Amino acid sequence: MDTPTPQRATERSSLMNIGRRVDYAVRALTYLAAQAQDRVVPRREIQTQQDIPAHFLSKIMKQLAGGGLVESSMGARGGFRLKKPASEISVRAVYECLEGPLLLMECLVEDGKACCYHRICNQISVWGEAQRLLGSYLGGVSIGQIAHKLGLREELAHQEQARYREDARYQSVEPSL
Repeated sequence: MDTPTPQRATERSSLMNIGRRVDYAVRALTYLAAQAQDRVVPRREIQTQQDIPAHFLSKIMKQLAGGGLVESSMGARGGFRLKKPASEISVRAVYECLEGPLLLMECLVEDGKACCYHRICNQISVWGEAQRLLGSYLGGVSIGQIAHKLGLREELAHQEQARYREDARYQSVEPSL
């Protein structure tokens, strides 16, 4: 009797990996979410304020536009803005726009063709529940909730300045004996 050989249905890793593309997409969208709704934000501004490499940003914004999450405008005053309210764009939607359906394990694919042990697996309920919980959580966090008004670079600079001022204040106070 031949033992079935496990099959790989996709090129994805077994466990979900949040890569740079998703991180950069969330960075870009959270910056757009913090801007005036009708403002078209230049690509260069997003790139600079959120510290996203230009080659990544162009590709990511094209995918986000194709997925209906942003609108792009061409020309000298071109750039991007959100296509719908930030409160209606979930982190899960961003992930799935770039990576496809949220999938922790290949065996959780609906048709069960990813693994020959699908019918008898003791783990599938554990991974299925983990995927459900993660999907629900990411679906419940909107881009608007985590929006960055200043951008990551500027926010970090403000924090470092505040820390420097605080340190300087403590150093200038001499203990009295």
